[in-house]
This record gives sequence, C-alpha cells and structure tokens, in this order.
Amino acid sequence: MPATAPLHLIASNAPDTAAPMVEVHGLDKRFGALHVLRSLDLRLARGRITAIVGPNGSGKTTLIKILLGLVRPDAGTVAIDDAHVTEGWQYRERIGYMPQAARYPENLTPREVFAMLKDLRGVPDAIDEELIDAFHLHSELEKPLRTLSGGNRQKVGAVIAFLFRPDLVILDEPTAGLDPVASSTLKDKIRSEQERGTTFLITSHVMSELDVLADDVAVLLDGQIRYSGPIRDLKREAGEQHLERAIAHLMTKAD
Repeated sequence: MPATAPLHLIASNAPDTAAPMVEVHGLDKRFGALHVLRSLDLRLARGRITAIVGPNGSGKTTLIKILLGLVRPDAGTVAIDDAHVTEGWQYRERIGYMPQAARYPENLTPREVFAMLKDLRGVPDAIDEELIDAFHLHSELEKPLRTLSGGNRQKVGAVIAFLFRPDLVILDEPTAGLDPVASSTLKDKIRSEQERGTTFLITSHVMSELDVLADDVAVLLDGQIRYSGPIRDLKREAGEQHLERAIAHLMTKAD
C-alpha cells in the first residue's frame, strides 16, 4: 500500500491543560530498501493507557525500539516530557519495559537479576516488588532462569518493568504465556499504577484484552498512524461495539 495521509487523527480526551507524556513528530526509519516508518506522528496522553496495534511488519517493534533509544530514527523527533531521545540516555530511567521475550543471563536466578539491576541503577533496595507477592513468585526466585517455565519467566519480566516505579511503561504482548490468574493480576497492577499517574503503551494481538484495558488506540499500518485517539471514538465512527471489528473496518477503508 502506498504511503498516504492518516485516515483519522483524533486527539485523546485527556484534559487540554495536561501536556502529553510522549510526542512523536515526522518519524522516519529505513532499513536498507525497507521503509519501516513513514513521517509518523503520535501523541501519548499522560496517565492514560494507549494500545498500539497493527499487522506484523507494520512498524510497532521499530517504534518501541526508537522510544527506548535502541534504534536511531533517520528523521523526525521523539520527546518524552521534552527530553529528546537522541540527546541523552537519562530519560530511560523513567521507562519500564517488558519485552515479549526477555533475554537475561540464563545462569542467574531472578533474585540475582533484580539485584544486578538495582546495582546498575544505584538503588540499594527494590522500590516496587508488589508483583512478586501477587504472582506468588517467591518459590522461583532462587532457581536459575533457564529452569523456569515460560509463564514464570514472563512474570519475572513484569516485575522488572515495574521495579523502579517508572513514569512510562512499555509492555510488548505482556500477557502472552500467562495463565488467566496471572494475566488478571498483571492487568490489576496496570490499572492501579495508572491511578497513580503512570502512562502506558501496550502492544497486543488480543483485541478483547485491549478493549477493556486501554483508553486510547493507535492503529499502525505500513509505517503510518491511521488512527490515534480514544477507543470509544473509533467504535462510534466505525459503528461497531467491539474494538476488533472497529479496527477491521478501519483497515478495510485503508485498502
């Protein structure tokens, strides 16, 4: 599909007086001949949960890596509370990140990983270990990571994402591999942290999950944002009651 202007671009319903947590303008990224992001604009409202959705290859992972400072854009700006991500690393201390498949030294135990991260941050004690109790992880903390189940490794990743009470949390397919109880526990944690003012960016292929969890949605197609705004507005525009059908309606119009 050729690059076109966004079909819809609606500001979130956060108060006008609240500055956005994240502002992305004109973001462009190529990997060789592959044009991954095309003049992408995105605004994440402070204290809200924004879902970013799109088919595989739409640019979601590249966008996340740019936010984390792992990939440099070819053009455009990314600011997190006015700190530009290409001008220093300090802003990363305010971000919690849970990748879909975390990679930590396999010979270390979860407790050793937590201690290593606290030492790197210069924080002698954990700030937020609430999820260790909520996930009933204590019996797993002294086992090497290579011996843990996929679900328990995912739980460890969730603990790390919240460990330092970040202002912005990026969660990439956070409930993948979690059982229903653990998934519900993580969602409760997300909501409780949102109530404290934390901003979230979440990717997931489970639309029903995002439908009940997220406030806003950004639909990414062919490297461009085709809709950004409240989920309820997208549903109203599409004449649909469910997020999945509303996004399908939008994607059909984009073809």
